Amino acid sequence: MDVFRQQLTLFFIAMGFFTRIPMPGWVKVDGESLNKANRYFGLIGLLVGGICALVYEITRGFLPVSVSIIFAMIAGLVVTGGFHEDGLADTADGLGGGWSVADKLKIMKDSRIGTYGALALVMGLMLKFIVLSELALYNPDIVVTALIVGHTLSRVTAASLIFSQSYVRDDDSSKSKPLAQNQTVNELLILLATAVFVLWCSGLSGALYIAIGLVLLRWGLIYLFHRQIGGYTGDTLGATQQFAELACYLMLLGFSL
Repeated sequence: MDVFRQQLTLFFIAMGFFTRIPMPGWVKVDGESLNKANRYFGLIGLLVGGICALVYEITRGFLPVSVSIIFAMIAGLVVTGGFHEDGLADTADGLGGGWSVADKLKIMKDSRIGTYGALALVMGLMLKFIVLSELALYNPDIVVTALIVGHTLSRVTAASLIFSQSYVRDDDSSKSKPLAQNQTVNELLILLATAVFVLWCSGLSGALYIAIGLVLLRWGLIYLFHRQIGGYTGDTLGATQQFAELACYLMLLGFSL
């Protein structure tokens, strides 16, 4: 029972970190528990994706599919507070506007949004909507699967960077919440097991290709972040989640054509 409570606590910590859903009052957060909670980041993606899919399913009963997709996207933003989108914008501003590593990190820490960040946000959200709308033209039901798979696998992809990369910003200098900074093999395996489970349950014929595509995307982003800043920050993990989510939708659309 103690083991179950411990794991439930870690899940709630992950939920409290990545969403606006309040944690139970008995949950206590510290650096060690936050590090351990990264094993459940994929499950949080499943939770968020499930909420988005539910909103889509409910609203498409009386609204056009395109409007239901917008409501599903809004639901995701409300549940997460735009947590990952903020990381995408900050990453775009930092990598696009800074010359030195110090400059890039300073810009990414700034809470104000710049031109690069605004462009990344607008283009990213618009592209998600267009791709999901195109998917719905072939099969409106597959949007449900896309939302669940996209949100889950993208968070698994982003969290997996913690295992192999170095954190390049001290928590004391960050404008954001504390961040998990290390990941054990067991935590990585639990994280990956979540992705395998969701892909297996999805029944997608291109599941293997989606997994391969995300591995290649992960390598590409690791190369980019390492060259630009020497590792990862909370913002680049958010950007990774956004890229991976969009990549899932694009690959599903490619299989549907």
